[in-house]
Amino acid sequence: MDGRELQSAIESVRQGRLSRRVFVSRMIGLGLTAPMATQLLALGGVAVAQPASAYKPTKAGGGGTLKLLWWQGPTLLNPHFAVGTKDQDGSRLFYEPLAAWDSKAEIRAVLAAEIPSIANGGLTEDGKSVTWKLKQGVKWHDGEPFTADDVVFNWTYARDPATAAVTVGSYNTVTVEKVDAFTVRVSSDIPMTFWADAFVGNNGMIIPKHLFEDYAGGKSREAPTNLQPVGTGPYLFKDFRPGDLVTGVINPNYHQPNRPYFDAVEMKGGGDATSAARAVLQTGEYDLAWNLQVEDEVLTRLEAAGKGSVRITNGGNLEMIQLNSTDPNVEVDGERSSVKTVHPSLSDPAVRQALSLLVDRESVHKYIYGRGGAVTPNVVYNPAQFRSPNTSFEFNVDKAIAVLDKAGWKPGPDGIRAKDGKQLKYLFQTSTNGPRQKTQQIIKQAFKKAGIEVELKSVISSVFFSSDVANPDTYPHFYADLQMYTTGPLLPDPQLWMQLFLSTEVAQKANKWQGRNICRWRNAEFDTVFKQASAEIDPIKRAALIIKLNDLVIRNVVVIPVVTRPSVAALAKTLQAELSGFDSYIWDLANFYKEG
Repeated sequence: MDGRELQSAIESVRQGRLSRRVFVSRMIGLGLTAPMATQLLALGGVAVAQPASAYKPTKAGGGGTLKLLWWQGPTLLNPHFAVGTKDQDGSRLFYEPLAAWDSKAEIRAVLAAEIPSIANGGLTEDGKSVTWKLKQGVKWHDGEPFTADDVVFNWTYARDPATAAVTVGSYNTVTVEKVDAFTVRVSSDIPMTFWADAFVGNNGMIIPKHLFEDYAGGKSREAPTNLQPVGTGPYLFKDFRPGDLVTGVINPNYHQPNRPYFDAVEMKGGGDATSAARAVLQTGEYDLAWNLQVEDEVLTRLEAAGKGSVRITNGGNLEMIQLNSTDPNVEVDGERSSVKTVHPSLSDPAVRQALSLLVDRESVHKYIYGRGGAVTPNVVYNPAQFRSPNTSFEFNVDKAIAVLDKAGWKPGPDGIRAKDGKQLKYLFQTSTNGPRQKTQQIIKQAFKKAGIEVELKSVISSVFFSSDVANPDTYPHFYADLQMYTTGPLLPDPQLWMQLFLSTEVAQKANKWQGRNICRWRNAEFDTVFKQASAEIDPIKRAALIIKLNDLVIRNVVVIPVVTRPSVAALAKTLQAELSGFDSYIWDLANFYKEG
């Protein structure tokens, strides 16, 4: 379909001659996703339709306590400092964005009065401006009004380097201005190829200006509200024990009628994924358990108890092994894994290639994850139009040995390969849970066959995923040679997520380890292509550029994809909740209720 045919189809939808459903189906047939098709309609002047709510309760309250089990408990409640999904979800109990992503990866208004489109004047045809109209009458939990000043403040707060916000990538390339008390304009010098980023989803949660403006920049970590949130969400903050428990009570002034259904909410942390699954599926103690990284055969057995069911929601998350581009054993200016160092052996492309050949992905999928983790050779595998056809993977010990032999890495008297006095000995760390320790063992056995020694380290999840900048065992510090965990775009567009490999996003002491580039890999070609993709408004050309970014990462073995990680949750039989693979598990918390 060329540009003229595309414009004709969009015009047919706008005039009512073609249904949105048929248009989206045709775009999916051409390789686009539903969200991309929706954005094309919005840019073409077709208003974004908001689906009818399935919420049934006719009054707020009366539902008792909603019990959530997040086995990795939140450690802070400021969304701009949330280095992992546990902290994003803990913050989402109280804070809201302008819009969110539903189970179909469609955009839904939350604090926005409507979704911007050309039809309603919210989008400009050149893609350089987005105007958001805010819902009026919304109040912060302390009674202060929510206005455009709050939205603009979040932009200035997040983009300030001294704040060291993890959300900076969503705000540092745009300008946000107040149009009036309930309207803001987001603009850019170049087309915003994915305009629904700033103020949308997990990176879009909005904090109150009146409580944080005295703690911006270098004082950002000192704000009392980092641990005692005051938001606009359906529940008011009650108590917080970092890593253990977050509680809230019903917001009697919530801005959506007859919501929320529950009188209170609690998010319990601690334990492990298996015990969390059991607490919902077998004993019925909890209503929803998050991130069930549990062997599939265990989940199937627990479901047989009949108290709940497993819900699998596709997204873009990936379990991967990161290779440290720097030296974790050398300290420079008080910092290990400094960008001023180079890893003594992982800097050799042959070594990285051999490691990739020694990861038995099929066994990890078959014997551990099952339906909770398929094999992929890519860092970007979903949405489908960004999935590279140029990559492949194989498990081949003999080939890995041949690669190392050719590169001069020879076995020593102890059987460990070495070259120029440097041995292939690695510290391989991850968080503590059953599937990850089993995956570590599978990899260690293969590495040993090739003459590579691996020391395994498991860090308790509440520490590994902690936002504590002083803790050396957190994954952003990366004081190991290899590490494994799950991360993903949490958006139906991978552009922002690919900042994980951008040179300007290196995690280091100077930015309090809040940069997204944990591997510390720096590549001029990647940076150039990323910039090109950021400015390319043609969806087909842009997808090709993002595929090229993926291929650069895979070809250079910056990371080793292990398995895909769809959202796997356990829900009580009576709980009615819409989950999303491209947003927080609790993106629609206000509409959760029980039936029967």
